[in-house]
Amino acid sequence: MIRHIVRLRRYEHRYVQPAFTFSALQFLSFTKTALPQIHLTLHTSQLSMTESLNKEDVMESLSAIQITERGNRRVGNQCLLKLTSGAELHQSLTLTRVDCCYHISCVTSDRVWVSDNKNNLMLTDTTGVPLHRVEDSLSGVGPHTVNSESELIYIDRNYNINKLSKDMKTTTTFIETTDSTWEPGGVYWSPSTGDLLVGMYNDDTKTGKVTRYNQSGQLTQTIQNHNTGRGLYSGPCFITENNNGDVVVSDFMSGAVVVTERGGRHRFSYTGHPSGSGLAPCGICTDALSHILVCDVITDTVQMINKDGQFLSHLLTEPQEMRVPWGLSYDVNTHRLWVGSYNKVRVYRYITRQDALTDEHRPSPYEEAMSSSTPAV
Repeated sequence: MIRHIVRLRRYEHRYVQPAFTFSALQFLSFTKTALPQIHLTLHTSQLSMTESLNKEDVMESLSAIQITERGNRRVGNQCLLKLTSGAELHQSLTLTRVDCCYHISCVTSDRVWVSDNKNNLMLTDTTGVPLHRVEDSLSGVGPHTVNSESELIYIDRNYNINKLSKDMKTTTTFIETTDSTWEPGGVYWSPSTGDLLVGMYNDDTKTGKVTRYNQSGQLTQTIQNHNTGRGLYSGPCFITENNNGDVVVSDFMSGAVVVTERGGRHRFSYTGHPSGSGLAPCGICTDALSHILVCDVITDTVQMINKDGQFLSHLLTEPQEMRVPWGLSYDVNTHRLWVGSYNKVRVYRYITRQDALTDEHRPSPYEEAMSSSTPAV
């Protein structure tokens, strides 16, 4: 029985997804009613009993199985994802009254906020028709993000950081800018911590920094200098965060993607393809497989590098109708990539999800359990 439980634990850890509700506990409960009463003696470091199998005992025995708050297992999902042979265009939309799509923030699989360099910030669906507009947004390249409550967080023209409610009826000031020497240029809400990362620029010194604010709007961290003491950034606008906690910044002015660990220590700077073509980085995001994706307006490509800064591929190139890509946003629910270029937004698929539970080469949990040796009684 111990071997049996261990095998089920292993199966759950590797394969069970939120949509698959057949758990080890349900299976053992089934065996209690479907099979004759089992009397056993268990001796472990945590349990010693001689009695009939019951649900409380099973729950205690399976207490080592850990389930996240939302029922998602990130590592398990990653094991089921893989890259396709190339990016496939899923759909394309033309935006009205948008000059150049500089920045994209996904709300749902069919709704996104997009902005250009002329103070246009609008919510649109897959038709490209504006559903809502924000009139006081900052003209820039990374001035908005969306939190877990589907609220828009954006920088206004006075360099304050505002929050627009989900129903788009209430706007509140989340962070008020009081130091005029540092101007916010880009924001990113962290799904893992709930923090807000803000890219700041000092026009006098031509330097930048990344600041972190908690959910109450309090400053908790400043990332500004290399381990050696010199400045990390020139103009951090596009910001994202990788699955390992790395803070990933697209710094157009320095021509590099600058990556620091969660605590602020510099890990690496990516300056372009190994051929030496250089890099003019714009939109940036990370995906479920911890790849870093960045737009390069020198080569008109979207480049993919791994979490340690090694170039992997040109995910998108100009022949794929991507002239001068600027904005990027990765949809964690559909694993699709939104790419902005001029007044066009295109959605691509380059990751597929393999359903291990339907793999004909793998047995079902019931078959795997029943194929094991008969429990000792």
